Amino acid sequence: MKKFRLRGVFVSTAIFLMIFTALPFAFSSTSEYDVSTPVTRVIPTVSSPSSAMDLLYDSLDLQDAGLSKKAFDYAIKGFQKLKSNGKISNSRVISIADFSKPSTEKRLFVIDLNNYKLLFKTYVAHGQNTGREYAKAFSNKPESFQSSLGFYVTSGTYIGKNGFSMQLDGVEYGINHNAEERAIVMHGAPYVSESFIHNMGYLGRSHGCPAVPEKLNKPIIDKIKNGSCFFIYSDNSTYLSNSRLLHT
Repeated sequence: MKKFRLRGVFVSTAIFLMIFTALPFAFSSTSEYDVSTPVTRVIPTVSSPSSAMDLLYDSLDLQDAGLSKKAFDYAIKGFQKLKSNGKISNSRVISIADFSKPSTEKRLFVIDLNNYKLLFKTYVAHGQNTGREYAKAFSNKPESFQSSLGFYVTSGTYIGKNGFSMQLDGVEYGINHNAEERAIVMHGAPYVSESFIHNMGYLGRSHGCPAVPEKLNKPIIDKIKNGSCFFIYSDNSTYLSNSRLLHT
């Protein structure tokens, strides 16, 4: 009788694992972006929010997609704190720009947290005084033409000199709180393209804005506007040690 029960437990566990591993994933490495109708994923019950996020990272193959686990973990930690403090009104998505990677790689990731889907993986520019291929120097000062790291909350949209654009509210004092004064926004730019990389050997640079490809500008902004979390990450030791969202 005991052997029979053990066998039954083993079979049930095996069936569960087969069903889980057979779940279709939404991300496709052959597509630059996917704005089709989201497909709901069945995520097993887990013991904590952090466990759920670990499962999300693995289930979407975000490591293979190029998003480091460290950048993802920091992003989720800050996101959860901002959400608990009432700063996030659009908690359906999170955007992560991984500036530890060169600009020649697709390093902007937009993740649908409700439907467990990678919506966008594409190029994003850093500031012209932040570095050429790699982002190395960061500033919160006006006219620095450098990128500012850390957490932002997306705001409203407008039509400006760079076309359809989205305002960003820097929520880390001393790190990126001058975003509005510096006019740090998301916008499309012709220098954020594979043709520019092919001709120059690196992506074009902005005045500090996280500029994206022109053809993806509106689709991305429409997904993340009005109160979602936008995180610009780097393995910069000064930022990582001074960010209150990461240490409080």
